Amino acid sequence: MKLFKKILLFILLVIIVIISILIWQGFSYYSKILKEKPLIDRISAITEKENYVSFDDMCEDYRNAVIATEDHRYYTHGAIDPIGILRAFYTNIRDWEFDEGGSTITQQVCKNVFFTQEKSSTRKIAEIFAAYDLEKNYSKNEIFALYANTSYFGDGYYGIYDASMGYYNKTPKELNLNEASMLAGVPNAPSLYAPTVNLDLAKKRQAHVLNKMVEYGYISEEEAKEVKLQQ
Repeated sequence: MKLFKKILLFILLVIIVIISILIWQGFSYYSKILKEKPLIDRISAITEKENYVSFDDMCEDYRNAVIATEDHRYYTHGAIDPIGILRAFYTNIRDWEFDEGGSTITQQVCKNVFFTQEKSSTRKIAEIFAAYDLEKNYSKNEIFALYANTSYFGDGYYGIYDASMGYYNKTPKELNLNEASMLAGVPNAPSLYAPTVNLDLAKKRQAHVLNKMVEYGYISEEEAKEVKLQQ
């Protein structure tokens, strides 16, 4: 029995050491990136672009569609969302479809602003440090605007302004529910969901977005059905 306890204690200590090393590596990685270019300079480089779109200059349907689909607890949690991570894990296993991610909108902004799309445990932990730093210095609405302006929407369109003008020849403020819900779903996988790539898949993704909007009370089932029936 004593041997068993010693083995468990040893395993626990090994786990703690590994986690500590990963956290240190993530922090060091983020610190290195900040030395290369500080947070405020990175954000200013985005917000000072000619076609930068502020939170208030996006239509409400687009904002609601993104929040419902990507991070419905966005305004109530911090930089990370443990509940969202557990929910996404459960949903993906239950449905056998890896449609949901556990990253918050803030974390996704950090991925776009600070890091490459390379997946690694070090980058993921560094992303968490960046997310806390971002939420300490910017409001939720400002961070949402950064998300919309740094996301890739397929077909060469970076940012909501280029996507809105490119796909619909409208400003982000002028989008209707059909257009807004379509664009909200594209950044999840632009190579699949861009409407110019595969319209059937794009509509399937849009239906998912609309269902989420219904689930969280942003639109009615009738409104969602009406959009789904549009060609």
